[in-house]
Amino acid sequence: MPRIALLQSTTFPSKQEALEHHLGLIRAAAAGGAQIVVTQELFLTPYFCTIEDTSRFDLADSLPGPVTERLGELAAELGIVIVASLFEHRGPGLYHNTAAIFDADGSLLGLYRKNHIPQDPGFEEKFYFTPGDSGYPVWQTRFGKLGVLICWDQWYPEAARLMALGGAQVLIYPTAIGWLAEEKDQLGEAQHCAWETVQRGHAVANGCFVATVNRSGTHDGTEFWGRSFFVNPYGQVVAKAGTTGEEILLHDVDFAEVEHFRRIWPFFRDRRIDTYGDLLKRWRQ
Repeated sequence: MPRIALLQSTTFPSKQEALEHHLGLIRAAAAGGAQIVVTQELFLTPYFCTIEDTSRFDLADSLPGPVTERLGELAAELGIVIVASLFEHRGPGLYHNTAAIFDADGSLLGLYRKNHIPQDPGFEEKFYFTPGDSGYPVWQTRFGKLGVLICWDQWYPEAARLMALGGAQVLIYPTAIGWLAEEKDQLGEAQHCAWETVQRGHAVANGCFVATVNRSGTHDGTEFWGRSFFVNPYGQVVAKAGTTGEEILLHDVDFAEVEHFRRIWPFFRDRRIDTYGDLLKRWRQ
């Protein structure tokens, strides 16, 4: 029964400060018994996508590189799995929003590149990120099979289903989402409700756990709402962080519950895959 830690934190003045602080959080999580530790989306940087600014591409890192070396060394030292969300410079003019997955021996199992890229006021991600081409891999780690998706991916049932069909026992979502000041009073709680509810639905529809880590604090006009959480296969929120402040949210997940749920609610057995061809179309009329 692995223990997962979600590192809900805020924005730091520099990448080096963010890295050193999170290395400390990872150590603290491991001291608390965590065997899988997950960072928030783009944990080394502010959420820089609030405006279009070419100088912000300088925040990116080559992967693998010095950052992944340090994270891999720490994973090996502590004997834990680490899921770290990073800004990747892949090639000339080519950048991704990427999660790096490290096994408990420190090996870099691979990278997941965010597939779904949003474009909204305050979330100008299409300017910065190329859509991912890594597919929907599932990572067999020492402590379980992980499906890792990133933020806007969490709204898409297709992505969750493909991870579950690959054997994922838990869907992990590093996230940076919050309220814009002009919307919060009217839509704030409704937006949060939608965000949490859709992920609870993924847990039920796929018979797996969901672990979502968000950042907190205010930056460039966005008030990140925190509230990192765990959901069991029945869609119940079984642990949740606060709205503000830094928090290491720990929860034990019993992966035996995944197989038990799937036996009594056999959604995979009853799928009519012969009828779903239109899902590959942009629009059905």
